[in-house]
Amino acid sequence: MATEHIGEIFERIGVTGCLHVVDLDAVDDGGPEGAGAGRPDGAGPGGLESGWREVAVRADEQVVIASIFKVLLVLEFARQVVAGQLDPRERVLVTADDRLGGWGIAGCADDAEVSLRDLAYFAMSVSDNTAADLLLRRVGADVLPMLAAELGLPRTRIVGGPRHLVETMLADVGARTEADFARIFPTLPPERVRAMRMFDPAHTTSSTAREITRLLGLIWRDEAGPPEACAMVRGWMARQIFWTRLAAGFPPGVRVAGKTGSLPGLHLEAGVAEYPDGGRYAIAVFVRATQLATRRIDVDLAMGQAARAAVEVLRAG
Repeated sequence: MATEHIGEIFERIGVTGCLHVVDLDAVDDGGPEGAGAGRPDGAGPGGLESGWREVAVRADEQVVIASIFKVLLVLEFARQVVAGQLDPRERVLVTADDRLGGWGIAGCADDAEVSLRDLAYFAMSVSDNTAADLLLRRVGADVLPMLAAELGLPRTRIVGGPRHLVETMLADVGARTEADFARIFPTLPPERVRAMRMFDPAHTTSSTAREITRLLGLIWRDEAGPPEACAMVRGWMARQIFWTRLAAGFPPGVRVAGKTGSLPGLHLEAGVAEYPDGGRYAIAVFVRATQLATRRIDVDLAMGQAARAAVEVLRAG
């Protein structure tokens, strides 16, 4: 069975994984009344099932999604732009007080001025946490849980944004500043790290693999908002620069648009693979490793292998 093969891919590198892959043009994903309501018998929480037009490995397990929440964020931004509530050209001055560290403007040494539209681009293309935090302030943090509910994602829990996560991390290790955190965090034993709230789906932003593929399906079918807004999100996801996870698993000619998420020991990506023959497959692969590292090429490549294995089952069926 394909799901056994996927399980073996994860086992070989000592990780556990949640996976959901669905054919976007041949499946009823349950509608707003309950995402996944139409799934085949036996594909419940914790299950390892394939069939119909989906492949599921623990697809209903509540998991931390980290930066994958940015898909919802930029979707809400795009909807507000199309509705005329926001001007995408509005300028934002990014100062030292705004920077959270990391990629893009988050790592700039000097003040920078960018548009709201470019904040969305940076948030998606390089997972820029400062850009996402500033964009969240502008669209309204309280709007994202309402958007998730509107889209039929009852188990998608949005708890603040990148700045809230940083503040939680500082508090959990007893640090007053990011410099304190950088000094303290490497000295913590693994069990203390794993006890932090950022790893607990009940206390941080979380969802399920099935709900994230539902979200992607709605975006790719222009059902998550006006077609213009959905097209914006698809365009930003297609410009993501990270290629070692989902994209690495597919042959040339297959277009993969995605969004990564990473925390120590957590390797996440959700995206859509589009084949030259028109086949479109929404994919969510969320992996937990025992090693508290954010960069492991073996894990990244295994995620791509698992995604392709699942897609090939659907294409063969």
